[in-house]
Amino acid sequence: MQYSITEKLPVIDTMMRPLKDLRLSVTSKCNHRCPYCMPEHSCSNLPESNIFLSDDEILYLSSIFVSLGVEKIRITGGEPLLRPNLPNLINKLSKIHGLHDLALTTNGSLLEKFAYELKASGLNRLTVSLDSIDNNIYNRMTGNRGNLIKVICGIKKAQEAGFNNIKINSVIIKGVNDSGIIDLVNFARENNLILRFIEYMDAGNSNNWTSKDVLPFENIFQTINKKYPLKILEPNYKSEVASRYGFYDGKGEIGFISSISKPFCHNCSRIRLTSDGKIYNCLFTENNFDLKTALQNNLSREDLAKQIINIWENRRDCYSQIRSEFLSSNKAISKPEMFQIGG
Repeated sequence: MQYSITEKLPVIDTMMRPLKDLRLSVTSKCNHRCPYCMPEHSCSNLPESNIFLSDDEILYLSSIFVSLGVEKIRITGGEPLLRPNLPNLINKLSKIHGLHDLALTTNGSLLEKFAYELKASGLNRLTVSLDSIDNNIYNRMTGNRGNLIKVICGIKKAQEAGFNNIKINSVIIKGVNDSGIIDLVNFARENNLILRFIEYMDAGNSNNWTSKDVLPFENIFQTINKKYPLKILEPNYKSEVASRYGFYDGKGEIGFISSISKPFCHNCSRIRLTSDGKIYNCLFTENNFDLKTALQNNLSREDLAKQIINIWENRRDCYSQIRSEFLSSNKAISKPEMFQIGG
């Protein structure tokens, strides 16, 4: 298969948002059962094995996305490190001409084992999901499947391997792990980590989300700002989803991803490819297109690119901006689960 590209095309949706980022799920399997993503009860009907895209299919499709303007690929899951030979796939992805940034989000459970391989593979950036550093709360947040010490050791091993500016993603659920916000801040400051707080989102259909469980950005900000005064930082790039802040004492950076209280749909440049080959224009949509079937039907590279262009150019998704309107209408929508679409 041909993995290089020829000429990039500007692909713009109906809200003038360019196609720039690909969220690439390499597996829907996970060894944790986090309540906001893959709660235990959501897994009862999952098949024992999934029909995943092969490495060659992922490389082929990724090269098409890059040819259409994608500059960044983030590898997600489920838990991506459960995919066999992932460092080898990353190495091949890193060689796609025109790709500027290759990142991975992991729960950290296998990071200690793979840190050096990931660095050698050509991976640029690393994000670790860590919702608490209190062992009891961490166990609850991972469905009693996680090992906090192992994750912390994995983060340190990744730093030893040469990963700088590692990000920590923390989803905050009111009354569950919000008491540990300052502990997470202290942990990040002491270990040179960039911390991102994420508002609990109504992703998928099985996490029993209600707005009363959301701790808004402003509350988290005020909690931190009282102890460690914060100052606004400029975005790293236009479509960055996190609002960035620095500590006035100069000891690190913190961010807030506020899909509920401060939606950022107007800047969203992300398309999502699931491990079984479906593309979604939004984390909160039921509409998808099956690229794996298109591959099996021997669509040419040009026809696949035309399909992707058509899907993006007709994109109108802005769910977070109209969430309250949608919820008040009581309309039902079969959204993909977080562990299927990779966040």
